[in-house]
Amino acid sequence: MRKHASKGQDDAEIDMTPMLDIVFIMLIFFIVTSSFLKEAGIEINRPDASTAVKADKANIMIAVTDKNEVWMEKRRVDVRAVRANVERLRAENPEGSVVIQADVESKSGVVMEVVDAVRKANVSDYIVATKEK
Repeated sequence: MRKHASKGQDDAEIDMTPMLDIVFIMLIFFIVTSSFLKEAGIEINRPDASTAVKADKANIMIAVTDKNEVWMEKRRVDVRAVRANVERLRAENPEGSVVIQADVESKSGVVMEVVDAVRKANVSDYIVATKEK
């Protein structure tokens, strides 16, 4: 009788280790390169604007509430401390822009004090946030 020898038909297995290594490396890459949105720390009712445009690199958030309180990094700050905080945050991330979120009911004088403090911190790329109509 003739024996059927199965030459070359060993159990073929695919080694998944290199693929898992690549997946983990890609995961680490995406975590390291992602930028996280920083919030001012309070919800603001922004005014409507028909010319509203979305900002991409908004890293320094300043909020002015309806009670004319100024919030940065989830804490209330004095208007006189806005300049120092913006300078510190700008030193940490020089490419980030400043976003000022002013409530509809806030006084324009307080908002202008915040804008003035941002300008004194040598920041020219600031945005006053609105929402689209």
